[in-house]
Amino acid sequence: MATVSLRQGDLVWGKLGRYPPWPGKIVNPPKDLKKPRGKKSLFVKFFGTEDHAWIKVEQLKPYHAHKEEMIKANKGKRFQQAVDAVEEFLKKAKAKELAKEHNSSDEKGKKAKKQTGEKRKKSSDSSSHSPQKRSREQSPRKRGRPPKDDKEDLGSDSWLIHGHRTLGTEMILKKPSVTYQAITKRLKISEEDSGSTSIQAADSTAINGSIIPTDKKVGFLGLGLMGSGIVSNLLKMGHSVTVWNRTAEKKTTGGIHSELWDEDESTKCDLFIQEGALMGRTPAEVVSTCDITFACVADPKAAKDLVLGPSGVLQGIRPGKCYVDMSTVDPETVTELAQVIVSRGGRFLEAPVSGNQQLSNDGMLVILAAGDQGVYEDCMSCFLAMGKTSFFLGEVGNAARMMLILNMVQGSFMATIAEGMTLAQVTGQSQQTLLDILNQGQLASIFLDQKCQNILQGNFKPDFYLKYIQKDLRLAIALGDSVNHPTPMAAAANEVYKRAKALDQSDNDMSAVYRAYIH
Repeated sequence: MATVSLRQGDLVWGKLGRYPPWPGKIVNPPKDLKKPRGKKSLFVKFFGTEDHAWIKVEQLKPYHAHKEEMIKANKGKRFQQAVDAVEEFLKKAKAKELAKEHNSSDEKGKKAKKQTGEKRKKSSDSSSHSPQKRSREQSPRKRGRPPKDDKEDLGSDSWLIHGHRTLGTEMILKKPSVTYQAITKRLKISEEDSGSTSIQAADSTAINGSIIPTDKKVGFLGLGLMGSGIVSNLLKMGHSVTVWNRTAEKKTTGGIHSELWDEDESTKCDLFIQEGALMGRTPAEVVSTCDITFACVADPKAAKDLVLGPSGVLQGIRPGKCYVDMSTVDPETVTELAQVIVSRGGRFLEAPVSGNQQLSNDGMLVILAAGDQGVYEDCMSCFLAMGKTSFFLGEVGNAARMMLILNMVQGSFMATIAEGMTLAQVTGQSQQTLLDILNQGQLASIFLDQKCQNILQGNFKPDFYLKYIQKDLRLAIALGDSVNHPTPMAAAANEVYKRAKALDQSDNDMSAVYRAYIH
């Protein structure tokens, strides 16, 4: 490779040993890492890997000038992932620059006024300045270290994290700066003073201040506990959103149930309209007027009814329309929905979410996606608004399988927590002391603390409905049966949740499974 003029911060192609040229960025080396002797070298951090190294200048080429040449010469999967990571980094850098320019233009008027006042003051005071002082003021500023904001070091580069892919999955991370207190604070959907649907949306906005919303029209079907938080964050991030909910149908037989639906449906719809959302009359109308339509409903039957029922999604699908199902359902259901959507020329992505009402409101969900990768990429600004992390898992059905496994683990863990709390009680041990000990050990987590607090306070206001975690356990057991894999722990937990449902706990939080042990 020919010698080129390069400097810190430049994107480059670097050749290391027998490996092909790889995309990277010139950064500051760690303070304790000595520069090698001999020919001039620059410290490069490579995209898509954990690798970094001193690379001789003659083994470096500018990234943009040689991009096409390198892509043609290298076709490997890991190489393509590294190139994708570079492009993601460039997009984020551009978004940050645009945001900075926007902020600076807002203060231009203020600065101009301030500078005018300062000039007048300097003019009036100039006669009292000594020649020596004036000379110092007018002399050029000496060169020194750049401001801290401009300084780069190895730890300040977040591009490697944002573009990380592993084992065929893509993971997009968002810095989780929401505090423990913010996560544990209960969010109220309606606020008396402001009418905002999400008092935590400001936290999400602060985290994602550089998100550039897609220019595509977004639809959202289902305003339950999860859907409400998602829509609120989409609106806060500047997306154009059209919403539909079963409000008009909720008292009729066969109405479509929104995922984690609560009582105040009409108020919620009104609040979203006040925040700038449009209202669709039917699912078909929303899909036909939007480029990308998300849906989040309760179970496989509701998901099918939403698509195949009267005035359903399928009637609004046209070639190129995107449909993203965020419901937690079985692989067979989501595969069937994908087939009918694609048969009409539509594009399909499954994207169930891991989290609860609070994390939905905070914009900190974990999104599991599978299906049309182009749709996944088109949805990226939406996923960044609603979640802290998104994974692309390949073909349709994979996200449903992974989601059921996650909820199987969570549901079984919750049943074990309830079992331990009741055993402590009947053996004369303090439940509070048990929680204190657990919080100091390896099992400590926000989930553990929240659910135990629910039990201690006897407050089972739903954050994740018990009936839905039982549904997910049932589907996870069926998933195991389909591949002849035993799930005895999940089966045992499922029976406890079924007993809790028989005790009229379906519409309480999953932590109400505790009551199955005390009755």
